[in-house]
Amino acid sequence: MKACDFQIMIKIENLYKTYNETEAVKCISFEINSGEMFGIIGPDGAGKTTIIRILCGLINSTSGEAYLMDKNIKNERSLIQKNIGYLSQIFSLYGDLTVDENIDFFANIHNITDYHDRRNELLTFTNLIEFRNRLANNLSGGMKQKLSLACSLIHKPKILFLDEPTTGVDPVSRRDFWKILANLKKDGITIVLTTPYLDEAERCTRVAFMNEGEIMDVGTPSELKAKMTGEVLEIVSSDIKKTESILKKHFDFDIQLFGDRINIVINNFEDDFPKIEMILLNSSIKITEKRVITPTLENLFINMMR
Repeated sequence: MKACDFQIMIKIENLYKTYNETEAVKCISFEINSGEMFGIIGPDGAGKTTIIRILCGLINSTSGEAYLMDKNIKNERSLIQKNIGYLSQIFSLYGDLTVDENIDFFANIHNITDYHDRRNELLTFTNLIEFRNRLANNLSGGMKQKLSLACSLIHKPKILFLDEPTTGVDPVSRRDFWKILANLKKDGITIVLTTPYLDEAERCTRVAFMNEGEIMDVGTPSELKAKMTGEVLEIVSSDIKKTESILKKHFDFDIQLFGDRINIVINNFEDDFPKIEMILLNSSIKITEKRVITPTLENLFINMMR
């Protein structure tokens, strides 16, 4: 069976999950195609991890159905789990085992015997081959994630689930991790990941925006950004914090602070910028830089949340 045997690798129909009286996932439906890198994006508590755990067969849904490779997770869990890989938010490997020994352990779990060439291939692929005899506890955060990824790939899964794989990872390791994922996608593996980072969502084939257990929208990054109304004005000023406070006091625009600059979702530059500039000048604040920028997924998501 090859990954391309199924056009639709994952299908969710009216999935619902409650914990006591808390609605974690509220009747969501979507499909994920073979070979996609599908991102589920949202803040903490949105329901992202719950969806991943249901799809991996780790917990049951309260109602609704989930199909992976045309098989229902409720009825054929064991068969599905043989064909998926899962990397959780928390490092869950054995710290007192070496890199090699951790991979050996996961190979044995999946009843794989002739895996040594595959192990060497994965260690080379993740740049861990020179650390193969190091204890997992002595690896950096980024190297631990790479080891977790290698363990989740040892049995050649057709679907790979990644739950916030780069959270807490340094920027260099985060970049390296995404290079690895891009290569996996080229090999035809269907990748489903959750992340709170909107810049990572830009790399996905399609994205599902999630909040409070509900899907807000699904589409390619380009399709979603095309739905943004208005223009995004980016400004830098002599006092950025004061600028934010004054703008929020005088305008009903969507105002987003990003470090040393502010993004303002305005209706029209020609009409709105002079008003913004005048208000700030009256408060002795000078705009040092200004430009209309292409909306990002972060601009869109914050705007939708607002």
